Amino acid sequence: MIDMPAPSLPQQQLILTIYGLYGRRGGGQLPISVLIQMLGELGHDAPGVRSAVSRLKAKGVLTSVKNGGAARYELSERSLKLVSEGDERIFAPYRAATGAPWVLAIFSVPESMRDRRHQLRTELTRLGFGSMGAGVWIAPSGVREGARKRLESRGLDEYVEFFTGDYSSDSDMRAKVAQWWDLEALESQISEFMDTYGGSLEDWTALVGDDPEKALAASSEDLRRDAFRYYVPMLTLWRRLPYRDPGLPLEYLPPGWQGPEARRIFFSVHRLIAPLAEMYAMSLVQEAEAA
Repeated sequence: MIDMPAPSLPQQQLILTIYGLYGRRGGGQLPISVLIQMLGELGHDAPGVRSAVSRLKAKGVLTSVKNGGAARYELSERSLKLVSEGDERIFAPYRAATGAPWVLAIFSVPESMRDRRHQLRTELTRLGFGSMGAGVWIAPSGVREGARKRLESRGLDEYVEFFTGDYSSDSDMRAKVAQWWDLEALESQISEFMDTYGGSLEDWTALVGDDPEKALAASSEDLRRDAFRYYVPMLTLWRRLPYRDPGLPLEYLPPGWQGPEARRIFFSVHRLIAPLAEMYAMSLVQEAEAA
């Protein structure tokens, strides 16, 4: 058996993770009964799940689907696009090399539209940009295209101009990076992940070995269930980090930065147990379809 970490995660985030992982594989739709069963495995009761689904529907994240007598939901078109774009960021290992180009996001918002200004700052922070000054934000150039798509989907792209180039200064870049980014907040998130899942690779390797195909072939339903209960919260906690950490060169970060180790652990455990978790999740979907 494996110890189950219990990070504190909102139901709505877990539901989005489940749709991103399994909703698209199940034809886009998931019956509410399956969501209740999946969230039940993660310790959430049915009334709470129904309430979270209602809130996501009110926000336009989920839409209800008429298909037979069972209540079903799917990601809205906008949410599906965001989830697909998120996969590119979450599952694509990336770290900029020292001396690589930077992208500047420069925005100007009329005083009468302060709410838009706040939204821009929030989105750019979530996308991993650091603040150089009023209306000027910076990130490694590799995040530019994803940021452009994200702002466009939010209706914020008309206020922003992107410029790519080199930083031609003899300044201490480590000091500059510490000034532009809130590294303490990012380090705190990385530490939370490491405190919760730092031993996960060792634990799962001891349990199933290091060959995911053999592990899947030899797995029992209980093992696949445990993998599901472990993997969904792990991915939900992890997916915040690739956005907040835009892949800054290690030379510009404090000594002993744990980001690369957290990334190594996540991707190694993902390789081992994601197939087990998926088989369990899809078995729930298939059982519901057959009922």
